[in-house]
Amino acid sequence: MKFRPLHDRILVKRIESDEKTVGGIIIPDNAKEKPMEGLVMAVGAGKRMDDGALLRPDVKIGDNVLFSRYAGSEIKIDGTEHLVMKEDDLLGIIER
Repeated sequence: MKFRPLHDRILVKRIESDEKTVGGIIIPDNAKEKPMEGLVMAVGAGKRMDDGALLRPDVKIGDNVLFSRYAGSEIKIDGTEHLVMKEDDLLGIIER
């Protein structure tokens, strides 16, 4: 299935964190927090301004991003969980 976000929305796939701490302790699933890092899978055309101009998003497909803890709406696409969020919910782009 293909998904194309509308306007200034972005489709993000969460990047799972390690299941072990640096000291080697294994973290059980019920104690783990959902990661706040993700990979941009699709980007909408942009936000329409009051004067009719289109403001293009700063992110592009393939960017690693950091987002707020409760950002977006969870959806399943082909059995994989994704988040659809507005660009305003993003905290930044992670450059490695």
